[in-house]
Amino acid sequence: MTRKQSAPQVKIGFEETSLRISIDAILPLHEISERVRKSVKYSQIAASIAEVGIIEPPVIVRDRDDRDRFHLLDGHLRIDILKNRGEAEVVCLIALDDEAFTYNKRVSRIAIIQEHKMILNAIRKGVSEERLARALNVNIANIRMKRNLLVGICPEAAELLRDKHVPITVFTELRYLKPMRQIEAAQSMITMNRYSTGYARSLVASTPEDQLVEGRERRPRGLTEEQIAVMQRESENLDREFKLVEQSYGADQLDLVQAVGYVNHLLGNARIVRHLAQHHADILTELQKIVDMLEAA
Repeated sequence: MTRKQSAPQVKIGFEETSLRISIDAILPLHEISERVRKSVKYSQIAASIAEVGIIEPPVIVRDRDDRDRFHLLDGHLRIDILKNRGEAEVVCLIALDDEAFTYNKRVSRIAIIQEHKMILNAIRKGVSEERLARALNVNIANIRMKRNLLVGICPEAAELLRDKHVPITVFTELRYLKPMRQIEAAQSMITMNRYSTGYARSLVASTPEDQLVEGRERRPRGLTEEQIAVMQRESENLDREFKLVEQSYGADQLDLVQAVGYVNHLLGNARIVRHLAQHHADILTELQKIVDMLEAA
């Protein structure tokens, strides 16, 4: 094998330099509602921008037909706030991946880890903790907790949770676990779509002794070793069952969509509906409920 053949080809996700782009040239994927504009999160971001400016640049992608037009992938709230402030331009990262929907699902929506990174970036740029606290309308203790969010958390677990809306206290629980168990716990939270502190505590409680950080043993009072062993087995069984369901979910969902589409097509035929109404009214009622559920979903 030659040196040229063995060299790995790395795909770059962004253009090499960020650009200052006219806000009018950026097309959002969705509109910001008045309800969102009145939210606490929107107010915090607005206060942050007013105090320290844009820390995390919005992510955009070039339009396929017009290279001077862009689609906004990440940063809808930031762009909306800048527009309302009367700003004309903003520095952006230019993504090379034009699969906007797919990319958009991977982007963090001001999740706790993204807040952590924004705070670290601001501190590196010389912004004081007091100024950040004013910008985010929180106390300094909160800023320090978020600054130290990933202390004691392995990079792999942090990466798994990077775009999840996880309570800050969950990371306190994860610090009781060794790195491999942290990864397993993060995977379990993702699989179950449960990110509560209570669920994290249950994962810590069901963790074997040898997977806990030495000197940080934590057990809920009143649990015997037998009860803990039962919790461990039930947790493992639940993980296995969930993975089996996950494997068949895609096919089941496709079958369901096709079946509902077929029912919807049948109910679009006036002769069929009339026949069912006259001879099988109960069946017609159930079929209409199925279609109504699809439209409401």
